Amino acid sequence: MSNTKAELTLNGVRVTDLDILSPTLGQPVVDVRTLGGKGYYTFDPGFTSTASCESKITYIDGDQGILLHRGFPIEELAMKSDYLEVCYILLYGEAPDQKEYDEFKETVKRHTMIHEQITRLFNGFRRDSHPMAVLCGVTGALAAFYHDSLDVNNPRHREIAAYRLLSKMPTVAAMCYKYSVGQPFVYPKNNLSYAGNFLRMMFATPCEEYVVNPVLERAMDRILILHADHEQNASTSTVRTAGSSGANPFACIAAGIASLWGPAHGGANEACLRMLEEIQTVDHIPAFIERAKDKNDSFRLMGFGHRVYKNHDPRAKVMRETCHEVLNELGLNDSLLEVAMELERIALNDPYFIEKKLYPNVDFYSGIILKALGIPSNMFTVIFAIGRTIGWIAHWSEMHDDGLKIARPRQLYTGYTERPFETKVTKRCSS
Repeated sequence: MSNTKAELTLNGVRVTDLDILSPTLGQPVVDVRTLGGKGYYTFDPGFTSTASCESKITYIDGDQGILLHRGFPIEELAMKSDYLEVCYILLYGEAPDQKEYDEFKETVKRHTMIHEQITRLFNGFRRDSHPMAVLCGVTGALAAFYHDSLDVNNPRHREIAAYRLLSKMPTVAAMCYKYSVGQPFVYPKNNLSYAGNFLRMMFATPCEEYVVNPVLERAMDRILILHADHEQNASTSTVRTAGSSGANPFACIAAGIASLWGPAHGGANEACLRMLEEIQTVDHIPAFIERAKDKNDSFRLMGFGHRVYKNHDPRAKVMRETCHEVLNELGLNDSLLEVAMELERIALNDPYFIEKKLYPNVDFYSGIILKALGIPSNMFTVIFAIGRTIGWIAHWSEMHDDGLKIARPRQLYTGYTERPFETKVTKRCSS
């Protein structure tokens, strides 16, 4: 119980005292849980000023450009670890020693296969379906195949489900791609890394083996790390809301995927590439820059600035370095990549961009990298979902450890007051 109180008064009359809760990092939080009993609710569209839960997983300071996973800075994790080590940290709270890491990695790779019947589900989708639609449907359907670990009140079941989701997501995601291009599925190889395995499942064919390039493998690994978790964003909050009802983990992650699909969330890097395609060539950039500066023009530069990070995106620096490593490795001559690099140069030097804090963000660089890797834009959000799966799982697991309370937001009702009903229908079909 907090010793610090906030006094709520209405028209000079004291209504109640509200506890002030102190986090280990960040701003104090006013505890409004008792407010409903006094006949009042808070109004906070988008919940941008509401802490919906208590969590020990991720901390963000948007003003200072800080992102911590279990206290570890994202820049250090991206440069010094790999994705599976970050997964362990998010899931268990501490960095693993060598034995713990090896056991974790071994368990993950032993679960990469999916039930063979699941492969037949893909035939129920049109070939031209968006891969996110297929991923959402197949992920939710996993509950029908792995119902031996669906007791959310059993900690061991929750752990098994976590491993299954983490292990199988790249396999399912790669199958979504293969199905969309009419190629046969490629099964995982357990001697490869998490990122390397995914790249092989994407690009290998029965007639031509795919040799994983270490530079591209590391780039994919960093993309997954930098998208692993981002506190209580829309998709994570969706997973928590679905989980609060006691829903099985596969359904909860499918709900998170559905939320992630939105262009304002996970679809930002796909939208960024569409913008580059609209610009087409370097020669067209000045005209688009002028449009971006025009307040009366609806055009917006995608991939610049960030809703949360006000000064810089801590993930973008690592992603920028990785982006240039990939481009140097591949030596590509691509007009869209030329446009992207020129936009980057302008954004880092133009006074307008600097003043408005329109810096290239993680979506800008990740979109360029994925394009350079030969991944189509409709797969960008799918890859985001692969990386974010561990964050969703960690939050889902944490909320069960803390005890469930079903989400039940209130509303500001602005409709009709009670009124009598008089039917205007004079003739109805006979039964």
